[in-house]
Amino acid sequence: MYEGILPLWKEKGMTSHDCIFKLRKILKMKRIGHTGTLDPNVEGVLPICLGQATKVSEYIMNEGKSYVATVSIGSSTTTEDADGEVVNQDDTNKSFSRQQILDVLKQLTGEITQTPPMYSAVKVNGKKLYEYAREGKEVERPSRIVTIYNLDLLDEATVFTGENVTFSIEIGCSKGTYIRTLAVQIGELLGFPAHMSSLVRTASGNFTKEQCLTLAEVQNAVENGLLKETILPLKHALASWPSIEIVDETRKSITNGQVVERDPLLETNEKIIYTLDSNPFAVYINHPTKSGMMKLEKMFATEKGE
Repeated sequence: MYEGILPLWKEKGMTSHDCIFKLRKILKMKRIGHTGTLDPNVEGVLPICLGQATKVSEYIMNEGKSYVATVSIGSSTTTEDADGEVVNQDDTNKSFSRQQILDVLKQLTGEITQTPPMYSAVKVNGKKLYEYAREGKEVERPSRIVTIYNLDLLDEATVFTGENVTFSIEIGCSKGTYIRTLAVQIGELLGFPAHMSSLVRTASGNFTKEQCLTLAEVQNAVENGLLKETILPLKHALASWPSIEIVDETRKSITNGQVVERDPLLETNEKIIYTLDSNPFAVYINHPTKSGMMKLEKMFATEKGE
């Protein structure tokens, strides 16, 4: 059985669940989990958790993401991407200077408010928004604050003209960001309807495009006994938090999952990783009711226990 994180390149036309289904057959194992869905028309980085690494899938989902998207100015759609029906078309000839677009991108960098599109999996009153949308119903949607860490124009043109103006952007953002909604917001600031015409996820947390294999490459690596060289260890997914090696004084308490005194490192971090022989062993967080104490959140098997 494989253990760790497999950086997968999800190809267009497949759902995240399709990838899991195929990987279970290729790897001949059931304990596999993905780290957040990608729409079928989106390709990109999809870290796959194998074995006990499934315990950290939620951590990877909560990390920031990076994307390259194409924004299309001139029409808006029901889904805010190229898959939806056009609801607003503006065929007038448009002209934007490079500086105009850069100014708009600057306005949308930092903390911004987004309203999830009707065609999304956000739940309202226990029902997913896309279910309401398919019934032709529109409901009030809760807005959310997300963070855009960087928003860069990739095209080098100095002027963008035409009835339909397109340009590519690179985005670094927090979890929960809707890039298609961001494309609509860019259009609004430019004064025209807009949608996202293509999207590629280039990074998810600590996992990048360069590390990824396609399903075909995974199959080939398994057949040649080389897959373990690509699978990344559990600690790679936990690299954003501080780690502390278990010492004799804390060994019994940590290995038994007991409440322990809060380490100063936790004051500026959400979590602390306790390691045993440099390998992640337990994740501790602030105790919700006991001041100055930490409680166990996750525990991982040691190599001897696997």
